[in-house]
Amino acid sequence: MMRLRFALSATALSLTVLLSPPSDQMLLHAEEKKDAPMFTESGHTVDDLTTVKEKVSAMKAVLLDIREQDEWEEGHLKAARLVPLSEVKDGMIPEKYLALLPKDRPIYLHCRSGGRVLKCAQILKDKGFDLRPLKAGYEKLVEAGFEKAE
Repeated sequence: MMRLRFALSATALSLTVLLSPPSDQMLLHAEEKKDAPMFTESGHTVDDLTTVKEKVSAMKAVLLDIREQDEWEEGHLKAARLVPLSEVKDGMIPEKYLALLPKDRPIYLHCRSGGRVLKCAQILKDKGFDLRPLKAGYEKLVEAGFEKAE
């Protein structure tokens, strides 16, 4: 066990901290929490776009475009899967989209400007998915280096 002592003379505050090596259980718990989703006050994921791109490229996450079919046809990301918000509005997920939504990996949601993803995440939150709404919309994702589909 290691003992550290800190003293602040201006306030006459003394703090003693005891440090001991972490147990295997503590390390396992820390590893489990490492990829736990975190969100901003507005509800968007705090995961940065570099992390998102890496996870999607490594197939450790899915990128879901929730814009409508006509928006998708005007341009979409190569790595994205389309599940229009209008198809899940009532909370029911049509069978043809269910296979696109894994429960064992994070699902990053994107739309045009980051608003509809919050509504979609709210609708699907109780379905067992790890949903992470992106604040960045389609154009911002392209600017960040996400590849456009041909």
